[in-house]
Amino acid sequence: MELIALLSTGKGTWGQVSGLMTHGEWEKIILLGSDFAKDFKHNKDFEFIKVDLDKKLKELKEDFSQKLKGKINGTEVALTIASGDGKEHMALISALINLPVGIRFAALTKDGVIDL
Repeated sequence: MELIALLSTGKGTWGQVSGLMTHGEWEKIILLGSDFAKDFKHNKDFEFIKVDLDKKLKELKEDFSQKLKGKINGTEVALTIASGDGKEHMALISALINLPVGIRFAALTKDGVIDL
């Protein structure tokens, strides 16, 4: 399964994304974020897709849709929204649903990676 993660402006929230990348078994990892997030580093390979998180909701959803189109191989993805705000989350979830692709929310807990 592919992991899709949003990297927003709060670097403190990147730990959850990094932990999921480290402890999960992912066929592919796609990270989305602004210029602020392009400096994110990890020892696992990932694809970074730059987006303008300052766009209005509808434009952000369209940007996510356009940039994710053709990048997802399966019929569902693991998604973490530990980083970001409500507008960014709504835009990303809407873009994924409209691709269409199913979503399993993923989180890293003290018991390991779980899907919700």
